[in-house]
Amino acid sequence: LSPTKSVASATHRNKMLRRTIPVLKTLVPLGDRVLVQRVVTATETKSGVLLPESSVKKTNEGSVVEVGPGTKDHDMTVKKGDTVVLPEYGGVSLKVDDTEMFLYREAEILAVIKE
Repeated sequence: LSPTKSVASATHRNKMLRRTIPVLKTLVPLGDRVLVQRVVTATETKSGVLLPESSVKKTNEGSVVEVGPGTKDHDMTVKKGDTVVLPEYGGVSLKVDDTEMFLYREAEILAVIKE
């Protein structure tokens, strides 16, 4: 095989993998990290009036999607499904299947909301 043919076939394989990976993809945080999906703020009032983006503030509340295994020195206290209070800034933003999620260390999470 010529070098250009092998590069072309490798590129074709990579394109095929990129298409199939999102279907099979599961994101599991490592160590003491927690994957959180922020609660979406309402952009419409109960009566149906649309609010401008400038008046809609970002909520500091989220739902835990996945939890890492912890470390040998630290057991995880938050669990999958918990509602948590998040800091205004921080976390790593990720796009998972067109959904924005955030990755935080457990120590960065401010509180768990109990119902």
